[in-house]
Amino acid sequence: MGDPGPSAYRLADRFSRVALTGLLLASFAAVASPGYFGWKVLAAAGAATAGLAWAVWRVEQRWGWAAGAAVGASLLGLLTAALVSASPVFFLNLGAFLVLLAGALAAGEIRRASRELRVAGGSGMGHFHLRLAGLVACVSASALLLTALLFFALPRTARAAFQRFFQQQRAAAGLSVEVQLGQMGRRLGRDAAAMHVRIVDEEQPLELKWRGAVLSTFDGRSWRAPTGVVERLAVNQDRVIVAGDEQRRRAGRRITYEVQLEPLGTEVLFLAGFPEVLWIGEPSVRRNEAEFYQLNGPPRERLRYGAISFLDPVETGQRPGPEWLQLPPLDPRIAELARRVTAYATSDETRAFALERHLMSHYEYSGEATPSPSKDPLAEFLFERRRGHCEYFASAMAVMLRTLEIPARVVTGFQSGSRNPLNGWYVMRSSDAHAWVEAWLPGRGWVSYDPTPPTARGRAVLKGLYAYLDAADMFWQEWVMGYDFSRQVALAARVQSSGRDLGTQWLERSRRVAGAAWSESVAWVRRAGWGLAVLGVGLALLWLSGPRALRWVRTQQKVRLARKGRGSCSDATAIYERMLSLLERRGYSKPEWFTQDEFVRVLPAGATAEQVAAFTRAYQAVRFGGRQSELAALPELLEELRRAVSHLGPVRERKSGLVR
Repeated sequence: MGDPGPSAYRLADRFSRVALTGLLLASFAAVASPGYFGWKVLAAAGAATAGLAWAVWRVEQRWGWAAGAAVGASLLGLLTAALVSASPVFFLNLGAFLVLLAGALAAGEIRRASRELRVAGGSGMGHFHLRLAGLVACVSASALLLTALLFFALPRTARAAFQRFFQQQRAAAGLSVEVQLGQMGRRLGRDAAAMHVRIVDEEQPLELKWRGAVLSTFDGRSWRAPTGVVERLAVNQDRVIVAGDEQRRRAGRRITYEVQLEPLGTEVLFLAGFPEVLWIGEPSVRRNEAEFYQLNGPPRERLRYGAISFLDPVETGQRPGPEWLQLPPLDPRIAELARRVTAYATSDETRAFALERHLMSHYEYSGEATPSPSKDPLAEFLFERRRGHCEYFASAMAVMLRTLEIPARVVTGFQSGSRNPLNGWYVMRSSDAHAWVEAWLPGRGWVSYDPTPPTARGRAVLKGLYAYLDAADMFWQEWVMGYDFSRQVALAARVQSSGRDLGTQWLERSRRVAGAAWSESVAWVRRAGWGLAVLGVGLALLWLSGPRALRWVRTQQKVRLARKGRGSCSDATAIYERMLSLLERRGYSKPEWFTQDEFVRVLPAGATAEQVAAFTRAYQAVRFGGRQSELAALPELLEELRRAVSHLGPVRERKSGLVR
């Protein structure tokens, strides 16, 4: 018996192994993509994935347990990723998991059912992978559709239920209440989004700094926030007024904005200008004496809050206390440099401006890693390296202002970021973390200065693909990660409103569209004239004869392939049907309830009947016996029968009436 080609068993076995390997890879990618686990955990997961993949491909006799272990491990990895992932990448991994799982189960069932039938002599093996892939796609699409319907009906609660299993993330370098010199530079080059901001009724793009922690105490190596008076503000119905009536009545620039803050491991809130009203879903917030705001603990997932902020400087009235002038023992050259730079200044404002311009013009920003810590990093920056990160520039200016008896402090936060034109959100990335200076000036209060050279504030521009990816991430966070009962109600109301509008307007719109379409059709027919009539006749002929011509072309192609020995067993059926059509034109029609052998027996005896019998035996050997080597003989037998059938007279009508 000839080689029938790949069997259902082998094809299903190969397909299922590929699908199981894909399951393992999709699960590992889902665990690794959030960046939540350390390299040790990922190395262990990678080793387990590789071991299971090896077992799937190498273990033949005990393939069942290997497949079960692969599916179980993949499901466990996906559930683990669901607890820690907050990115739309998880949805892609989930979709891949569903598709591959459906494919593995379908192929595994085919493999089990065909275990004892290793040779498939019939049709059905052509395009096996494509047909199985189509089945898998349909099953996966149905699963995703059902999941989407359930998602709409059931708001997310699992993340809150598993919240206690989440580990607290480490505080982001340079964004907490303590900053060491050189620490913020470690965030450079990291392009992960840290914060998104949407400004309400924005008329033109704004260049703002998003103020976080205010640092007052300097020990020569690091800055710390004041630990004195901390006021706790109770939040009532998700809103708290943080400014007095006099401030809220003051004329000046104000903005209203919404913030979505990633879990950075810090309890500090990042706000623009001087906040007056704050919306946040927390029971209370804390206000530090340095006028910055904190939560009761670092948020474990993305935090949503909003505010109204006053953008102009706010006069505090009273000069700050001596703690804002405190300095550790310094290199005497620092105070001398401050006096030399401000020698011709006549006010605190011009002194601050002179120091800012000196640092911007005589020093260079560097994104390189800071050398090993020295005994006096600030003096090393000013007099030796003359280059560094933003916290070096801010520290140098704040310290020199204090040597001149001007109260000063360092502020950490984010620069203005980049605006996504697709959704209007500003995105602040990890590399946008920044430090600047606030100096207290008589009659003006705390005024911001940024001595870092402008080249340091080059932002990643949202272009092309990244803008779409960022917009997709925002949609995911808003409608998937943040989907709750209130959003469910809002979405249902929007759907209901759209349906009501459609129900009241569809009839009138349909009537107008139908009338316009009819008028255009009549005018076009008049212009087309005879050309349209010829086209119509041609289309009618094509409609009537097209399917038959297409079947004839396909049959001819199969006959050519069979003659060259490159066809499949299923191609023999097309050649057999060609033989039946040839006999039918001579008046010999095979009833549907006749077997092939019965049809041969009712033919009139003679050479032609013998040729039909020989053709039938060859066809059965190929079609049902899997003897593909005899496929090339069928076209030759058909040609011989074609030459002989012209001498075959019609069969006389039999009493059975089964054959004409």
